[in-house]
Amino acid sequence: MILFALKCPADHRFEAWFRNGAAYDEQAAAHQIACPVCGDTGIAKAPMAPRIAKGVAKAMDKAADHGRAGESDAPGAHSGGGPASATPTPPAPKLPAPLPSPADVVASLPPSLNEAQREAVAEVMRQLTEVRRTVEKNCDYVGERFAEEARRIHYGETDPRGIYGEASADEVEELHEEGVTFHRIPWLPRTDS
Repeated sequence: MILFALKCPADHRFEAWFRNGAAYDEQAAAHQIACPVCGDTGIAKAPMAPRIAKGVAKAMDKAADHGRAGESDAPGAHSGGGPASATPTPPAPKLPAPLPSPADVVASLPPSLNEAQREAVAEVMRQLTEVRRTVEKNCDYVGERFAEEARRIHYGETDPRGIYGEASADEVEELHEEGVTFHRIPWLPRTDS
């Protein structure tokens, strides 16, 4: 899956997920993508900066330079472990809490929000749930082999296909340095239970 920043002729900007770049090209040429604000189907890609999480080691080095403990925004990062050594190790980075369920998010909204605002948040949560369903339906789950499989696709060692899985902070950094295209997806829990 790939995320594109898009805009309509009225300069309304929004984002949309596509299976790959060719899927975007096909849908844009057929005018199947509509602006959520005005409904115009003359959509074009907007400039977009990549959203890649920083590696744990880089965050720790930066924090050490500033004399404070490091934090990483990369979920799934784990410290090495192994036998004890005389060299002190920096504190483990703080990992983000798991995402709440869509129902929990809507239930926790401040009472000052009006009904339209609450419905907008609920709609975003429904769309994120649909993103998960779409990815699970159309892409192959490769688990912890995500970095390996992404490289094989990038270097043409296997047929291109949509994949999803987990990668450590170090793997994320290495993929980024190699120019492998991938995106992190907000992954909502499957059920409200």
